Amino acid sequence: MKLDPATGGAIPAMSGAEILSYDPGMRDLTDFEVLDFGRYPGPHMTPEKMWDLSRLTRQHLARPEISGIVITHGTDTLEETAYLLDLQHTSPKPVAFVGAVRNASELSYDGPANLRAACRTVIEPEARGQGVFVVMNQIIHPACAATKTDTEQVETFQSPFFGPLGVVDKDRVLFSRALRERHVIDAPAIETRVDLLQMYAGSDSRFIAHAVATGARGLVIEGTGRGNTPPATLAGIQQALDAQVPVVIASRCVHGRVLDTYAYEGSGKDLRKRGAFFAGTLSGAKARVQLMLALGKAQNRDELQQLIEQGQYRMN
Repeated sequence: MKLDPATGGAIPAMSGAEILSYDPGMRDLTDFEVLDFGRYPGPHMTPEKMWDLSRLTRQHLARPEISGIVITHGTDTLEETAYLLDLQHTSPKPVAFVGAVRNASELSYDGPANLRAACRTVIEPEARGQGVFVVMNQIIHPACAATKTDTEQVETFQSPFFGPLGVVDKDRVLFSRALRERHVIDAPAIETRVDLLQMYAGSDSRFIAHAVATGARGLVIEGTGRGNTPPATLAGIQQALDAQVPVVIASRCVHGRVLDTYAYEGSGKDLRKRGAFFAGTLSGAKARVQLMLALGKAQNRDELQQLIEQGQYRMN
């Protein structure tokens, strides 16, 4: 991003080569091949663009001379794109997403330092086999957990619940832990018509009914606490389930797992009994990405549940 004098605001204006030019010493780290996928601000990314980027990434990872890939991305939707690529990632070669909170026209531009850290990460042998990373402010996050937590601070990306994987300390990449297992959905297609709705005190069925009536193929409900919803939403949720529209329950809480702890009307037990799936520790945004890919692969309800809940819950 750079300041546009005509509008007085920052816009995407730099090619990959221009971004690299801010740190001439970068090319001493390794050999680079620069590819411009597009110049999109974060909010302009769509599931279709994410899918195309995933296909392109897989194509280049298959080349024997490529050891890893760094992707620059607007921070607003970076976590969604990174997670989609992580779910599709089947290569041992690492991929790192990186962005900048402050634009290139500001004195405190953080892009070059973040890019250098991301490049150091993907050429680190220990990074192999760990999927897709988000590397920001010298911290290495797993794509499955990384989320933007602040609108302006450079340490905006955090990994709630389980924490980051490591740090980049000048000339060293220091991993403190590795992912025990990775969730992969190697889908041949993506279902983009998945809606995300957040619950609040007094929520009812209006938005749920509208989503179903206008063609939603899946719904993610970001419930309260352990994954609970107000009673007035149940008619809409049941309408969706009766129409064979899968409903996935996430939590609007930053930390914790969705679980059927409570048994009142609209609780996790009630929703589970009706046929809803649970998103585990995923945020609503990430659960939506997961459901889009799961719908692109699953042939039936049991397979869909397996793809969504595997590793998070005991499967019957």
